[in-house]
Amino acid sequence: MQEIDDENETNTSEENGRPLCSSALKDFDFLRVLGRGSYGKVLLARRKTTDHLYAMKVVRKEDENLIRLQVEKQILEKSLNHPYLVGLHSCIETPTRFFFILDYISGGDLTYHLQQFRIFPEAHVRFYSGEISLAIKFLHEHEILHRDLKLENLLLDADGHIKITDYDLCKAGLKAGEKTNTFCGTLSYLAPEIIRGKSYGFSVDWWNLGTVMFEMMVGEPPYPFADSPKNSDLNTYKVLQSMLEREVHLPHHLSVEARSILKGLLKKEPEVRLGCHPQRGFIDIEEHPFFNNLDWNMMEKKQVPPPFKPSIGTEFGIENFDPEFTNEPVQLTPDDSYFVNSVDEFGL
Repeated sequence: MQEIDDENETNTSEENGRPLCSSALKDFDFLRVLGRGSYGKVLLARRKTTDHLYAMKVVRKEDENLIRLQVEKQILEKSLNHPYLVGLHSCIETPTRFFFILDYISGGDLTYHLQQFRIFPEAHVRFYSGEISLAIKFLHEHEILHRDLKLENLLLDADGHIKITDYDLCKAGLKAGEKTNTFCGTLSYLAPEIIRGKSYGFSVDWWNLGTVMFEMMVGEPPYPFADSPKNSDLNTYKVLQSMLEREVHLPHHLSVEARSILKGLLKKEPEVRLGCHPQRGFIDIEEHPFFNNLDWNMMEKKQVPPPFKPSIGTEFGIENFDPEFTNEPVQLTPDDSYFVNSVDEFGL
């Protein structure tokens, strides 16, 4: 899926350069490549002194805005102790890169598991969307708009609980009722207010939740984009217009409750979208009939048993990641292996 970001920020931030501990890249063994994107790559790393596994996100400085990196780091720090958000344990800086040392979530993403299931049973969707909703609520309460909730950013831990990752497009410091206007996100998940070029707030995350739930129950997004490059610009325009003008088609196999919550989350006008009422907000989601049998208090404590437990083999669970990446050789640029400017450590 194509990801877009038109936010233009040219300021840079200044690192304090003061090491907080003696930890460095030499303290880790690098085992596998887990993923790769425009930002850089994610490695599976093992801390030599403890054998603990981490996901190490390697980000090139020249390709990233330093202010955005600082924002991502701050969000990762806040997320460390939330049960359904990937958190930051340490950040290592070299002359050319940042290394974010994150929770390693070995169960793979929901894109991978949906390919195996084709569609998820509604009980699975109720569980996953409940945990996702609590994570969204936490982010919003901490003035963070995610803006890129999608299946590939929704991971399962070894027990089958959700972990949201990838804060590249997050907007921090957004208070309730405030809005921003950056055109960014993943095409199939763009909320109508973003497509129209209007200012928007937390409403877009609830639209994303609706899109994710639809995809889990139907097997494709409500407004899918063709992968073919032929006439791609024209096709993109047509799909975006369809997202603005055409109501979502809800298959008959969905329950009444599922159809109702999807209609509510996929309202084109954010003022009437489920979860967006200025006073009730998240209460409307908690009290929706789709979640009637869900114990929200237990879920907040991570005490609701998952409906599915990923298969974790002897090779660190890498069977749940794309072999296109895991079969790559693990390589670090020579300067990054020896010259560490600073380290911030939170939970190693």
